Amino acid sequence: MREIVLDTETTGFEPSEGDRIVEIGAVELFNHLPTGRTYHQYINPERNMPEAAFNVHGLSKEFLSNKPLFKDIAQEFIDFIKDSKLVIHNASFDMKFLNAELKWVNRPALPNHQAIDTLAIARRKFPGSPASLDALCRRFGIDNSSRTLHGALLDSEILAEVYLELVGGRQPDLVLSGPEVKTSADGSPSCDWRPAPRPKPLPSRLSETEKAAHDSFIAALGSVALWTKET
Repeated sequence: MREIVLDTETTGFEPSEGDRIVEIGAVELFNHLPTGRTYHQYINPERNMPEAAFNVHGLSKEFLSNKPLFKDIAQEFIDFIKDSKLVIHNASFDMKFLNAELKWVNRPALPNHQAIDTLAIARRKFPGSPASLDALCRRFGIDNSSRTLHGALLDSEILAEVYLELVGGRQPDLVLSGPEVKTSADGSPSCDWRPAPRPKPLPSRLSETEKAAHDSFIAALGSVALWTKET
């Protein structure tokens, strides 16, 4: 199961009012394990940067002026996410911007059902509690001390940890000692991994008393008992 944890930074709140995406960051998960593959891109919005937005992410018009336009990175972005589920905090916001940008370059929109909204998950799981990314980091003991400003790739990396906690826990021992995720020639995860048989069968945990009780029970059933028939 491939999932992409994704975040964007923008010039404001409404693409319908001329706001644009200025940064995209994404982290790949496979079966709820990070693969190490990421996507990160700054984007020239071809407009000024409002002070309120600059105070959030620190990306100035001057810094973004030599970055590619969205139309120049659209295919690369689509090739990375493919049809995988998109894990996003407050998904309606990012999906609104992504689909506006895709529409402006005459590309198909991303279906809303492709997104998994971690904000909605957190609100269902912890009703009445703060559900911001910072609040969830505090709840789960996730270090976000490097998050002095919003940044799409850093926020997606932090969100990946939060998401794994929301869906049942990170299981750090499993991440550190589990089998390496194999990749195919194009770098995408391979699904051909299979568990190997145990080199030595586990010993029976039945006691002699339990075995005798079971044999007595089977004998009482007579010849119709399935346990008496050979396979």
